[in-house]
Amino acid sequence: MKFNWGTGIVIAFGLFMTFILYFVFKVQSDSKYDNELVVEEYYKHDVHFGDEMIRIQNAHDLAQRPIIKTTSDGVTIVFPDVFVPKDIKGKVSLYRPSTKKLDFEIPISLSNPTLLIPKKSLAGGRWDINMEWQYEGKSYLTKETIYIN
Repeated sequence: MKFNWGTGIVIAFGLFMTFILYFVFKVQSDSKYDNELVVEEYYKHDVHFGDEMIRIQNAHDLAQRPIIKTTSDGVTIVFPDVFVPKDIKGKVSLYRPSTKKLDFEIPISLSNPTLLIPKKSLAGGRWDINMEWQYEGKSYLTKETIYIN
């Protein structure tokens, strides 16, 4: 067999295709490379986008907003004194962008103006916090991103 430029290009192209196909199959079969959606029912979620923007604007318009901060004990959410803690209802959703398995929700049920999410519940890294809450018939949505060491 004679080895020339044409033969070399065909062999190189074949090796490149084999290399790419190997990685495609590896990513599709290995659970370490899960391809998860941000939201399960994306289009149903998108329909309510306008309502979400109204709730975000309601939270933004508050003179005193809840404060979400990281402490040595975990994540602390402090509501201003103008709110009566027992009248605040809702939920706090913690979303981990890297893996859906770590996502969880905590209901807001307060006796004092502080809600603590223990550090043992949170793996290190980035967390997106969505706090949906109601007070005196008005709905609010607060979104924050925090980093846990």
